[in-house]
Amino acid sequence: MGRKKLDIKRIENKSSRQVTFSKRRNGLIEKARQLSVLCDASVALLVVSASGKLYSFSSGDNLVKILDRYGKQHADDLKALDHQSKALNYGSHYELLELVDSKLVGSNVKNVSIDALVQLEEHLETALSVTRAKKTELMLKLVENLKEKEKMLKEENQVLASQMENNHHVGAEAEMEMSPAGQISDNLPVTLPLLN
Repeated sequence: MGRKKLDIKRIENKSSRQVTFSKRRNGLIEKARQLSVLCDASVALLVVSASGKLYSFSSGDNLVKILDRYGKQHADDLKALDHQSKALNYGSHYELLELVDSKLVGSNVKNVSIDALVQLEEHLETALSVTRAKKTELMLKLVENLKEKEKMLKEENQVLASQMENNHHVGAEAEMEMSPAGQISDNLPVTLPLLN
């Protein structure tokens, strides 16, 4: 008999959940070790239990070295994620502007501490960088759309040009067929004999 299919959802029974966690964690660590050995790959694995206990595995390289390499390669992505998470923490730009207005308008200016101003400046810089990133993203999409539109217009232009060329050739052929033999064409020079 085969195994019964297990629905992937939270296990309600606490002891069953702990046993499953332990078995699956060990299986995951074994798979990571196998991947490291079979493919000569640097593997780092971190698992945090529901109780907060940390389990880690690393192949030949030190775990810290692997994580440092990851951090260096993905520094820009991590900065963007950091900016986005800060932006979510600060709320909307409108709320940020209200905060600036409440801190810096009127008699409140004298009561604002340097720490509050530094924090406010960080909020503004984060909001500005998130706004610039969104603007850049939208502008890149717009450029891409315009390039696609240009490509479509060029293709349409080529189709129309070939249709015009075909119509011109067909019209010239039809004109030649319509003029009866022996009739003088308007395009040819005419010479008449002189009578004395």
